[in-house]
Amino acid sequence: MSHTPHELAEEFPDKVEKMSALKQSDAHFSRLHDEYHALNRAIHRAETNVEPIEDLAGIELRKKRALLKDEIWGILSK
Repeated sequence: MSHTPHELAEEFPDKVEKMSALKQSDAHFSRLHDEYHALNRAIHRAETNVEPIEDLAGIELRKKRALLKDEIWGILSK
């Protein structure tokens, strides 16, 4: 399996334990986490041409990933 960039554990390595705890205790965070990972994998598949998409669609997916990451960071930084 190829390396998938932008995994949350790589983006926030000092928050891995907090993310794990929040996934168990906070349904909203768990949904954001799962949505981020699904979106990240879709972007990776598109970027590696496993499932190619139009350029504009790829840009929109990356924007959505960035928004999710910002929201996740907001929760983690509390």
